[in-house]
Amino acid sequence: MKITAVVITYNEQNNIEACLKGLGWADERIVIDSSSTDNTVQIARNAGAKVFIHAFTNFADMRVHALKKARGDWILYIDADERVTPSLAAEIKGKIEQQNYSIYTLKRKNFYLGREWPYIEEIKRLFKRDSLKGWFGDVHESPISQGTVGSLDEYLLHYTHNDISSMVKKTNKWSEIEAKLRFDSHHPPVIWWRFFRVMLTAFWEYYIHQGGYKAGIVGLIEGIYQSFSIFITYVKLWEMQHKEK
Repeated sequence: MKITAVVITYNEQNNIEACLKGLGWADERIVIDSSSTDNTVQIARNAGAKVFIHAFTNFADMRVHALKKARGDWILYIDADERVTPSLAAEIKGKIEQQNYSIYTLKRKNFYLGREWPYIEEIKRLFKRDSLKGWFGDVHESPISQGTVGSLDEYLLHYTHNDISSMVKKTNKWSEIEAKLRFDSHHPPVIWWRFFRVMLTAFWEYYIHQGGYKAGIVGLIEGIYQSFSIFITYVKLWEMQHKEK
């Protein structure tokens, strides 16, 4: 059984080499790049990956395009800031040979500002080709799949939010998209109390529900930052609604 590993990129020169190195065991490595302005494409090609340039519309479209280019019997989707450990790679190869399931969830361990996050996510990222029908969602994309679902035990490592500057830059970019999605779906008018509600909800989710308090000062920073991030999204939404009037 052949496996294709897919990485979606845009200006990931600091991540792509290490990411692809962790995927060296795959039969095929594909990078779908949305016209990076740094050295991402050249680094990926030097690492032996097949690189395809595809204009960005949304993440779901990028993942669907990758599916069209892939030749493997199984498709593994990995982000540039994620790392597949040797133990996870061995587990993946063993599971696909058994063919007990056609879809697998991966346990993702996040690292914020270099600190391991207490909460472990479970995400669908490994698919037998004929079980994956497509993807939907502009930002938080989800697979359209059909088949039996199993889970892997080894962790996928996710090194996100490495420094404050990149966090703020990312928030400014994606809050615009998030705000536009809410605006296009005719979100109720943003009034004063809604800012406090969404900020408190975000802080509770990250600091309390996900156990951020266990991560010390980093957990507090992340909880407050997530409150800030959703605040920016709703300020931009308010701005869009205000301009419409």
